[in-house]
Amino acid sequence: MSIRVLIVEDEHAIRWMLRQKFEERGYEVAEVETGAAALGTLGDGAFDLALLDYRLPDMTGLEVLRRLRQVDQDTVVIMMTAYSTIEVAVEAIKLGAAHFVTKPFQMADLLLTVDQALETTKLRREVRELRRQMSREFGIDSIIGRHPSMLALFETIRQVARTGVSTVFLRGETGTGKDLVARVIHHNSERAGNSFVNITCTALSETLLESELFGHERGAFTDAKMQKKGLFEIADGGTVFLDEVGDMPPALQAKLLRFLEERRFRRVGGTKEIAVDVRVMAATNRDLEDAIARGQFRRDLLYRLNVVSIYLPPLRARGDDVRLLADHFAARFATEFKKPIVRISEAAYERLRNYSWPGNVRELRNVIERAVLLSKGDTIEADDLVLGRDEPHPWAWDLERMVLPPEGFDLEKLRQLELRLLQQALERTHGNQTQAARLLNLSRDRLRYRLQKHGLL
Repeated sequence: MSIRVLIVEDEHAIRWMLRQKFEERGYEVAEVETGAAALGTLGDGAFDLALLDYRLPDMTGLEVLRRLRQVDQDTVVIMMTAYSTIEVAVEAIKLGAAHFVTKPFQMADLLLTVDQALETTKLRREVRELRRQMSREFGIDSIIGRHPSMLALFETIRQVARTGVSTVFLRGETGTGKDLVARVIHHNSERAGNSFVNITCTALSETLLESELFGHERGAFTDAKMQKKGLFEIADGGTVFLDEVGDMPPALQAKLLRFLEERRFRRVGGTKEIAVDVRVMAATNRDLEDAIARGQFRRDLLYRLNVVSIYLPPLRARGDDVRLLADHFAARFATEFKKPIVRISEAAYERLRNYSWPGNVRELRNVIERAVLLSKGDTIEADDLVLGRDEPHPWAWDLERMVLPPEGFDLEKLRQLELRLLQQALERTHGNQTQAARLLNLSRDRLRYRLQKHGLL
């Protein structure tokens, strides 16, 4: 799409010269010589750039600029005048002019000013469009559900987004959508124009996690070669989402508690107190009351996090939402993979309804994605669904009876076995990853790697 330029200038020679230069660049140019004519063009569609003379035969350029800004906030306006005063320049800038050019001007200088101004407005429009996309992606409607528990959740989200509450605690099993809810709250709040940053508290060692959250000063530790801002500082005015906060190391729990109480912190190795305004949202699928009883989580931190608590119900408790979500994912992946999927059979729906969904919405999404990929017709049938509890049990846990099948044991069967064990561990621990890792004799990092590999995380 070509750039549209409006030239408002009563001197024919200047209009002609500007028109020639801009048309050489491939711009679409409209030229008028009066303020009234300029105002008459405002209904013809948006202009990217307006070159506006200050002194016109019927009104001043400032009057045109004022009317222009009432109907279009994006047009870049460059004010031109041979009668420059500081007062006029200041008034033009206040009304939204990007630049103030004094006649006579050098064409090369003017074109450089135009390029800089157009680049600025291009970036501004891209940011605005990105925000519109984020608003669509993370609007309340992006959370799918009609079950009464979900309708109540939507109302809670709206209330929290509207208020200035500074701490929100999201609780629910793995895969219920805690990350999505955190983003929806942020993007529907007054903080939407500022940063949303998230961090998984189990993804880093204690030292690195502290540095990520609070930042560090140069020389604070061996590899600290320069000062670094932490996420709380970066997100000033926005939101920090702490995922799996239930597994945060005890020493860091104390520092997080202090920050939540004072909204101040020191960088690692620093002495200066830094105050920030952030909304902190934390999430966990862990039973924190049990962790408190075991001495693994601070009771006072739970109280401080639990200012506003939001519980996300498991998919198995949401009734026909399973069908609603399955239809949504089928349509989404059919479009993405260019597959002619138009429906899900009733037999397939029945299998989906009867499954317990230990991985919740995330697991359902992965099941439907695979079904869309593997389906041969325009309908997802029951046999196209690979559900965890329906996987074959290739081995019994009696080592003396284990026999290699005659046809051998291929990698797909090994994958199915590992998937089934992971699902059983999550079911038995109600989605608690720390306890599931303990059952499988794995470190938490190794468990998370396997969960990600099988689409359960």
